[in-house]
Order: sequence, then structure tokens, then C-alpha cells
Amino acid sequence: MSKEKEPVFLFLGTYDDPDIARADLSIVRDLHEAKIIGTYDAGIATKDASGDIKINRAGSGHGGWTGIAAGAVVGLLFPPSILGMAAVGGATGGLIGHFTRGLSRSDVKDLGDLLDEGQAALIVLGKNRLVDELDRAGIRAAKRTERKLEVDASDLDTQLAAAAAELDTH
Repeated sequence: MSKEKEPVFLFLGTYDDPDIARADLSIVRDLHEAKIIGTYDAGIATKDASGDIKINRAGSGHGGWTGIAAGAVVGLLFPPSILGMAAVGGATGGLIGHFTRGLSRSDVKDLGDLLDEGQAALIVLGKNRLVDELDRAGIRAAKRTERKLEVDASDLDTQLAAAAAELDTH
């Protein structure tokens, strides 16, 4: 009998002000410390004046959940030419492939369009549904969405640990 997959959820919120995105990331951390949300991976994507996207990674610090997955999600949504090259590389390449299998093409398009609308975005991946808890905590994203990824959390744990180890050796 096969073990049921543990789901992974993706929350993406967009912001006109990057400082509000950073404040909402603090809310995510507080919810984790209060054990309201479990293990998570997060990052803030911001656009500079030329339209390039930079990733600031953050995570729960559990295993490889250190912001690498959030960077990989942005790498999936945007071509590497407009990303800060530190966000894309061998360490995240395997994760991008993992997420490609976990999201439909229409989801990728919808998420990319949503991310493209704001000046900043908060990306949170977790093993729990996130949007209800984040809304209750008062996050201030202008627009938000949540998707259940068709990936197994234990497989993602393995990929994240490998990516984190690869980054540690560079």
C-alpha cells in the first residue's frame, strides 16, 4: 500500500511597497514561532528600476527550508535573464523542474501575471494551507493566491536538502 503524499501549498501575495512585503514576512515568521503554521520556505521578490527581479530568501530553518524553494518558484515564473543570477543556478535547477511537474501551465501563467503586477511579492511554501492563517493575521498583500502543488513534501525535503548542501559547498 503506497503512502499518501504530504501536500505542499504555495502562497503568493503582491505588493506595491516592498516594505509591506517585508512586514508580512515577519508575520509569517511570527505564525511559525507560535506554531500556527508549520515548516515553511519564503522569499521576497522585488523589482528594481530596470525591471530586474531580485530574491531575498528566508525560511523556517528546518532542513533545507531556507528560502531556496521560493527562489526556485520565481525562477520557474520568470526567465533567468530578468532575475538576479544568484537566484538561479544548479542548486535551484532541480527544484524548478520539481515545481514544473507540480503546477499546471495555466497556474504558472496566472502566478507569473500576478507577480508581474506588483513591485514586490511574498512567496511562501508550506506543508499547511497558508492563506486563511495569513489573512487572519492581517497580511496586507494587494492581491493574493494559494495553490496546492502536486508535489510530495518529503520529496521536496530531499530536494531542498540537496540544494542547500550544494550552496554550502560554493
